[in-house]
Amino acid sequence: MRIRPLTAHTKEDLMRELSALGWTAPDDVAADAACEAFWVSGLTPEEVALLRQAHVAGVQVLMPEAASAGAALLLATQAGMLALADLAMAHGLRALAEAVRHVHHRLTTPPPPLRIGPLLCEWGTRTYVMGILNATPDSFSGDGLLQTDDWVQAAVERARLFVKWGADILDVGGESTRPGAQPVDEETELARVVPAVKAIAQEVDVAISVDTYKARVAAAALEAGAHMVNDVWGLRMDPDMARVVADYGVPVVLMHNRSRPKNAVQEARLGARYEGIEYTHLLNDILDELEASIEIALAAGIPETHIIIDPGVGFGKTVEQNLELVDRLDVFRVLGCPLLLGTSRKSFIGYTLDLPPDERVEGTAATVAIGIARGADIVRVHDVLPMVRVARMTDALVRRRRE
Repeated sequence: MRIRPLTAHTKEDLMRELSALGWTAPDDVAADAACEAFWVSGLTPEEVALLRQAHVAGVQVLMPEAASAGAALLLATQAGMLALADLAMAHGLRALAEAVRHVHHRLTTPPPPLRIGPLLCEWGTRTYVMGILNATPDSFSGDGLLQTDDWVQAAVERARLFVKWGADILDVGGESTRPGAQPVDEETELARVVPAVKAIAQEVDVAISVDTYKARVAAAALEAGAHMVNDVWGLRMDPDMARVVADYGVPVVLMHNRSRPKNAVQEARLGARYEGIEYTHLLNDILDELEASIEIALAAGIPETHIIIDPGVGFGKTVEQNLELVDRLDVFRVLGCPLLLGTSRKSFIGYTLDLPPDERVEGTAATVAIGIARGADIVRVHDVLPMVRVARMTDALVRRRRE
């Protein structure tokens, strides 16, 4: 059985979601601000029978035609979900009861605290800001540290400045991941990442993440003083990465990624973007693939509490898909992990506003604010000072409502 939340802010949203799932819903379906919508699939005949007959306060159950048997739409309040779970348990349907309670818990309870080096993250209390340090010559945003002669010292100085401005985590990477970028070999990446991490760790008291999908680079960076791994391929590119993360006992960011060079379209002023990326259902497909990454992590011995999820804005998604992903970020709360959002200066902002990378600070600010309102726990940014201010102001608005 699988229960997926549907982000249905309006009736039109709900109808579009259901259509993408292959069901034309009746006209009397309506999104209720007090309810959340859930698509339940893989139901047994007994569970279907119970849901057809269920009369629970705060729960509306709608069933598709027989061709889609074993599925249901639930429109439920939080109290209604718990009441439905109690009803299912009373009828001996333990799997349905536990599934409903599990989803309810994940959507209403923040993940447990997580320590990243010197930083204790207490999820749900505030947004944590991750500053980007690109030890590359070819960053799409023009901030590559290798453009300076003494780039290691430049990395330290930028790290100090980011911390002064309020960054909680520094993310050091040695390979550009922009659409169409050429991969670098392992030795080159090691030569870029390890000196920067080592120097920063010696000079600045801050949580350090290494942005790599190569196990050997991750291990060397962790030995040099990094505290976390940020894997843009969600442990699926290097078969040794999960073992390295587990052996070092550090947190890991698992990002969704469908990037393919053939889908990258280059444009001189606005940069590269992806076109022709097809999903059966954008959010469900990403959830499925992130769950696969989580399973890899758990199988390797990485604790669930050490996993952070990134839906991968900009990685194998079109401009419109990226916009939808930011707007519907709250769907990913169902995975039960902290959420990292990386939108900073990305091309979907540039193509929306018709602006090059160095003029996207306001667009980035809008995505950061909306992302936090939709549940982001960490925001990964280039422009640390303004985004720290955006995060603090947005926290003051939205986290007050959640308390």
